[in-house]
Amino acid sequence: MKYVVFILIYPIIWCFSRLPMRLLYAFSDFLFLLVYYVVGYRKDVVYNNLKLAFPEKNDNELKTLRKKNLRHFCDFLVESIKSFSLSEKEVKKRYKFTNPEVLHEVEKTGKSIILSGAHLSNWEWSVSIPLVSNIQLFGSYTPIKNPYLDNYLVKSSRGRFGMISYKTHSTVTQLARNIRNKRQGAYILLSDQSPVIQNTHYWRTFLGVKVPVHVGLEVLSKRFDMAIVNYTTKKIKRGYYETTFELITDSPKEFENYQITDKYLNINEKSIREQPEYYLWTHKRFKHKDKYEEWVEKYKK
Repeated sequence: MKYVVFILIYPIIWCFSRLPMRLLYAFSDFLFLLVYYVVGYRKDVVYNNLKLAFPEKNDNELKTLRKKNLRHFCDFLVESIKSFSLSEKEVKKRYKFTNPEVLHEVEKTGKSIILSGAHLSNWEWSVSIPLVSNIQLFGSYTPIKNPYLDNYLVKSSRGRFGMISYKTHSTVTQLARNIRNKRQGAYILLSDQSPVIQNTHYWRTFLGVKVPVHVGLEVLSKRFDMAIVNYTTKKIKRGYYETTFELITDSPKEFENYQITDKYLNINEKSIREQPEYYLWTHKRFKHKDKYEEWVEKYKK
C-alpha cells in the first residue's frame, strides 16, 4: 500500500516542482488566499506568538505582520517543493552566500563544524551549502512513515547538492562515528524551537519570553571539540536570499555552561527581529512560557 501511495503522489510532486518559479508563486498566491481567508490556518498561533514577542506593537501592526508571515509561509512551501528539481545554476542565482571564507578558515583547522541557525526565511535551500564548502555536509531530519516517499522526497531532494541526511535521533551516533574515523564534516543544527520540557536543562529569555531552550549544539561542540559557525539567511525579495556565516567559537571548551547557547540565541534573536515576517511563527514557540516553576518542581535535579 505504501508503494502505491508513492506511485500516486511522487509523480505529481515531481511535475509540480518542475514548474517555473513564476507559476509556483502564482500558486502560492492562491494558496495564501485559501490558507488565510478560508481555512484560517494557525492565525491565532501566529498572532499570539507575535503579541508575546512584540508587546510594543498594536493590534493592527500585529495583524499586518501576521498576514505577511503567512504569505511568506506559502512561498516557503512552494520553494520547498521546488527543491526537488532545483538546479545548481538556479540555486546559485537565488541563494547567495556572502562570506563563505568564514567557513573555509574553520575548515582549514581540521575540526568538524556545527552549523547553527534558525527557522528563518528559507532554511531548506541551505542544503546548497556544499556548493561553497570543502567538507561533507550532514543534516538531521525527522523521517516520514512511508519509506519510499522518505527516500525520494526527503533524502534525494536534500542530497541533490551533496548533503547526507540522517535521522534526528541518531545525531550523536553519527557524530561519534565520524569523529572516531577522523572524518571532518559540517552538521546543520537548527536549535531555536522549543524542547520537550522534561528534557530541558536551561531556561532563559528569548524574544522577550522566558522559555526552555535547546542546549544540544553547546553540549555536542564541547564533547567532540567542534567549532560552531552560525548562518543567517536574509530574504532580499521574493525567491531571493542571502546567507551570512558568523563564527561563534572554534574553542568551545573555553566557555562556561550556557554561554555558547546564549551567544547563539542572541545572534538569532537579532536576525529574527530584523525580519520578523519571515520567521516560523506557525509553531507554538512559547507553549512552555508559564511552566518554569512546574519544571523546577518536577524535573530539575
